[in-house]
Amino acid sequence: MKHLRYFDALARIGHFGRAAESCAISQPALSVQIRELEVILGAPLVERGGRRIRLTGLGEEFAGRTRAILRAVDELEDLGRAAHGPLAGRIRLGIIPTVAPYLLPGIIKALTQLYPGLDPRPKEAVTHRLIEDLTEARLDAAIVALPISEAALEEVPLFDEEFVLVRPLEDAGKPVPAPDRLHEMRLLLLEEGHCFRDQALSVCNMTASSTRDLMEGSSLSTLVQMVGAGIGVTLIPQMAIDIETRSSSVCVSRLAGSRPTRTIGMVWRKTNPLSAQFAQVANIVRETGLSMQKQLDNIR
Repeated sequence: MKHLRYFDALARIGHFGRAAESCAISQPALSVQIRELEVILGAPLVERGGRRIRLTGLGEEFAGRTRAILRAVDELEDLGRAAHGPLAGRIRLGIIPTVAPYLLPGIIKALTQLYPGLDPRPKEAVTHRLIEDLTEARLDAAIVALPISEAALEEVPLFDEEFVLVRPLEDAGKPVPAPDRLHEMRLLLLEEGHCFRDQALSVCNMTASSTRDLMEGSSLSTLVQMVGAGIGVTLIPQMAIDIETRSSSVCVSRLAGSRPTRTIGMVWRKTNPLSAQFAQVANIVRETGLSMQKQLDNIR
């Protein structure tokens, strides 16, 4: 199993140094483990040389089967954990960047209070990376914006939240534009890869091809700071209001007309034996999100 986990890391990352770092071992030690595995198999798995490694034909097929074996082993471990009743041990929980800074502290606090034996291991990443890690059993569950529409994953909607408009402070007295008028303004968006970017484009009735002249940022915090500097306007989820606007010269408004929302949910593999326990975790996430919304209901 040790050889398989090391080879899986190398196959996924494609670089001995970074793969060794992800496995918390030295690069020479990883090289020795891969050599030992090749000796056991009697054939090379890796083409060495250059900055990145390439898998041989056998290596490609072996990598796919290795991942299937590791997924099965992880599920056997989860089966044993499920038999013990209350959730305990490691839980690898993915969460998207437009939720993590605002909701994660409350989730971790609630989980550790209710399940003292639980060891939460959060990972923040964009949606497609979380789904890939979840599918490959590198995560147990993930908090994302729904829908995901993956047949192998269980989707549980938790709560809806509004998008709000952030404008420079001097615009506080101006009428709030309808969502479909935002494309006429200098709209600031998250960079490609963030699902919130796609949701914002949908709210504004814009397509990806029409964003060439729009400015982008790597985080909601960057976008809000740019608005405070008078560069443009942006949309943020309601849960981000308190943290992102407290030290910026901006005003926050609910959009006129039909208020756009997104659905936050939790997903996990349908085959995971801990599905019942994950449903309990989902309830905690729901309660944390709804509690936060109540605190922000006074935002106009």
